[in-house]
Amino acid sequence: MDLFEAARREEALSKAPLAARMRPRTLDEFVGQEPVVGPGSLLRRMAESGRLTSLILYGPPGTGKTTLARILAEAASAHFETVNAVTAGVAEIRKAIQEAKERATLYGQGTVVFIDEIHRFNKAQQDALLPAVEDGTIVLIGATTENPYFEVNAPLLSRARVVRLEPLKDHEIAQLIRRALADEQRGLGGWRLSIHPDAEAHLIRVASGDARVALNTLELAALGAREREDRTVTVELVEEAAQRRFLRYDKAGDNHYDTISAFIKSMRGSDPDATLYWLARMLESGEDPRFIARRILIHASEDVGNADPQALVVAAAAAYAVHWVGLPEAELALAQAALYIATAPKSNAVIAALARAKEAVRSGRGGEVPPHLRDAHYRGAAELGHGKGYLYPHDFPGGFVPQQYLPDGLEGARFYEPAGYGYERVILERLEKWRGQQQR
Repeated sequence: MDLFEAARREEALSKAPLAARMRPRTLDEFVGQEPVVGPGSLLRRMAESGRLTSLILYGPPGTGKTTLARILAEAASAHFETVNAVTAGVAEIRKAIQEAKERATLYGQGTVVFIDEIHRFNKAQQDALLPAVEDGTIVLIGATTENPYFEVNAPLLSRARVVRLEPLKDHEIAQLIRRALADEQRGLGGWRLSIHPDAEAHLIRVASGDARVALNTLELAALGAREREDRTVTVELVEEAAQRRFLRYDKAGDNHYDTISAFIKSMRGSDPDATLYWLARMLESGEDPRFIARRILIHASEDVGNADPQALVVAAAAAYAVHWVGLPEAELALAQAALYIATAPKSNAVIAALARAKEAVRSGRGGEVPPHLRDAHYRGAAELGHGKGYLYPHDFPGGFVPQQYLPDGLEGARFYEPAGYGYERVILERLEKWRGQQQR
């Protein structure tokens, strides 16, 4: 890059939004993503050696996918060609590949083709890239917010490394905000602004791990703060910039625990409307969706259990959606699972049964494993009497035969007592039939 091009870029940058001006210029400036760009990482080694391989950068918005691609291209002294998957066609891809060949022949310079939203490319467009990626004409760096294993063709995926970027953590967003307020060259340092702690907390929640949202919202709020006598970014200014009301919610304090308690008790109390309200309040306040999913999973067993065994399946599916889909789409799965539990028949028989069984174990009431239940598959087990007298249930009508399963000292103990409603009514009837056979 010559001096005139550098000067033009600096001039353009000075007029760009804050998020563009504060974009990292080196790997060391990245906030978060330490395992990805930290010392000794794959990307760090690529940047330091100048030898790139094709990559798919997978992560939510505002985690630095485009910036990371630019830094890698500059580290390798490669030409950086941007293609947008929404507007580009096969003809544009072929043109970029042809120019890359000419650039390599005439100047000996490599080309990085960066494709934003690569998941939007159809099969023909992705196939058009394969020969050039295969023979090294281009280094492909694709960016996607969707799971590339579902959205990118297998042949192209096999020629690229998938690198996952995570949403920024709260303390990392805070670091970005403070850096932007202090930086006089690229940030807002020349305005001599400060930010109220509540305003910073609200801005962090609004960002939800997205650096671009945090900086763009801060810039809009800062315009109002410049007009204030104390030059402070307030909650009101952040609310106005973000168009979201400030909710006092401390993830590590009373509001966090009180709200999740209300959510849990609303599910247990079979109130779907209250359940939805507390769920919405947590989501709007920036609560970690994985935390919510874990609580729903727990209470699928604790409060519903076998009264409706499907509750645990729905809760597990919601947790899977949070992991693979992420917010905001996974909010629907969380709402569905929470409503399922709230409207399901309730039974605490599972947690009560486990507590009784644990108490029996701790009290030492049970003896050794009965001989007929012991493992008889290893050599010499038969001589020890292991498995002798065991009755194989499938050899009997209905797949059931009475025999001792609990250790001596606990014969006849009852830990699990199903409720008489929901699916547990079916379980209770079945158990009563089996227990009746055992007593004959």
